[in-house]
Amino acid sequence: MIAAAAAVSLAGCSGSDDEAAPATTSGGTTATETTGTTTGTETGGTLTGASTGTVTGESQTTETALLNRVAIGRNDGFDRVVFQFRKGVPGYRVEYVRPPITQDGSGNRVPVKGDAFVVVRMEPASGFDLSVPEGELVYKGPRRLSGSDAGTGTVEEVVDSGDFEAVLSWAIGLDKRVPFRVQVLDSPARLVVDFDNS
Repeated sequence: MIAAAAAVSLAGCSGSDDEAAPATTSGGTTATETTGTTTGTETGGTLTGASTGTVTGESQTTETALLNRVAIGRNDGFDRVVFQFRKGVPGYRVEYVRPPITQDGSGNRVPVKGDAFVVVRMEPASGFDLSVPEGELVYKGPRRLSGSDAGTGTVEEVVDSGDFEAVLSWAIGLDKRVPFRVQVLDSPARLVVDFDNS
């Protein structure tokens, strides 16, 4: 299901910086679409369009989307996690999972703070561009972002859990299971996951 979303701001997000990425400014971000199911009722949350069910979306690019920024921040009523890309937004699957969280490719356990866990799986996507000679590291930010550093109420940690064969995975640790919504935003291309923090 696709529905129009209200304009939202990324002001207050903390995360990785990439000089090649357009700067994010307050009030300069417009939501284009939101994909998901009905409003979740497990925690009595008020985040419009949120649920605790799996959310998927098709790739908006024929190329491998290149991750160049990850950011987290607190907003009124929700915590926000942003994945910013060059070459468009990849296909995605966002869902609650049971621990342990394992790294794509190696299968090694990835420690993530929290009592509930959401994995964001994106493909075709990578933080490394193989289309140029000798390759180029595109994502130069941290592999682990702390919610307490960003002042979030629900998100405890966001952790890179894999970049393998054009499949990119990040795990999000939460203090409890809450409804979430997923949006695709333009200019620059972003996949956004909002978690009810009411």
